[in-house]
Amino acid sequence: MLTIKPLASSSAGNAYLIDDGHTKLLLEAGIRYKDIQRGVGFRMSEIAGCLLTHEHGDHSKSVREVMKAGVDVYASYGTWDALRLDGHHRAHPVKAHEPFTLGTWTVMPFDVQHDVSEPLGYLLANRTGEKLVFLTDTFYCKYTFSGLTHIMLETNYSIEILDSNIAAGKVPAVMKKRLIRSHFSLENALDFLRANDLKKVQEIWLIHLSDSNSDEAMFKRRVQEVTGVQVRVAGR
Repeated sequence: MLTIKPLASSSAGNAYLIDDGHTKLLLEAGIRYKDIQRGVGFRMSEIAGCLLTHEHGDHSKSVREVMKAGVDVYASYGTWDALRLDGHHRAHPVKAHEPFTLGTWTVMPFDVQHDVSEPLGYLLANRTGEKLVFLTDTFYCKYTFSGLTHIMLETNYSIEILDSNIAAGKVPAVMKKRLIRSHFSLENALDFLRANDLKKVQEIWLIHLSDSNSDEAMFKRRVQEVTGVQVRVAGR
């Protein structure tokens, strides 16, 4: 049975542990290495691999320490080039739509839209039929997925809250332009969920919420209303 454990989920840092009972994977390494160690119970040797979506520090901060600990890390060529780690023996470049295997997981990277060179999302399927999509730091997803059982989806901000904060002078107006071209809003998340097959979905995790432009309770309620699925919010 798949378990998802957020170690951190915010603009300050992101890292998640997933475990299907056979293979443990780390998604992102955007927090202090000591906090990753603590989050995995100081059992780094049990981590079969780490997937990075892109090079921004809140997703890649501890990648060097993770690799030093003996964990192979997977990311796009563009990400490795930006991190200046291309050629490292534990830095594995992957391409969108070219699947690979990590233990009991088959991983399919796919392209997303963010303000970096080559960001990725990941679709993960295991041998027992569980299927997880991990989608963060993108303002749009052109793909739909069938047979999903678990969803980890960025809901960084709400347009309504962002506009209200800008009007009140709490958030600089210039921030809106970047947000709408780099991060998933609640509104986009709801459209994404409506477009996908949710028949088998057991739980939806809302991740990477903004500190100032989100509302955890409202986001959870709205997603539950649209999907009828159990919704969890990753702690900040």
